Amino acid sequence: MVLEAALREKHPSSPVDALSDLRNVGPVTRKNFRLLEIETLEQLAAQNADDLFRRLSEMRGERVDPCVHDIFGATIHQARTGNALPWWHFSGARKQRQKAGTFPKSYQDARRR
Repeated sequence: MVLEAALREKHPSSPVDALSDLRNVGPVTRKNFRLLEIETLEQLAAQNADDLFRRLSEMRGERVDPCVHDIFGATIHQARTGNALPWWHFSGARKQRQKAGTFPKSYQDARRR
């Protein structure tokens, strides 16, 4: 993948963890990717933020902050396009979906219904 090749060129002597090098990925998001068994940019690029949000919520058995969905959207976008947008760029669309009732329910939210 182009992004991974660019990271290898930038840091030729160090092992590349392309997921950790994405703009919006810190230790917690990297841990979430491991839990979701996503280890490569190719795997991430093939994902859907709604599906990742639902799966993470079910795996953790607790409410997941909706901003995690925004981070998933941003990282998937970067993995697909190489364009590193801030996670909050995706918040507006998510908030509109929450208002419309089309946003996926987190584990705790779904259990309340």
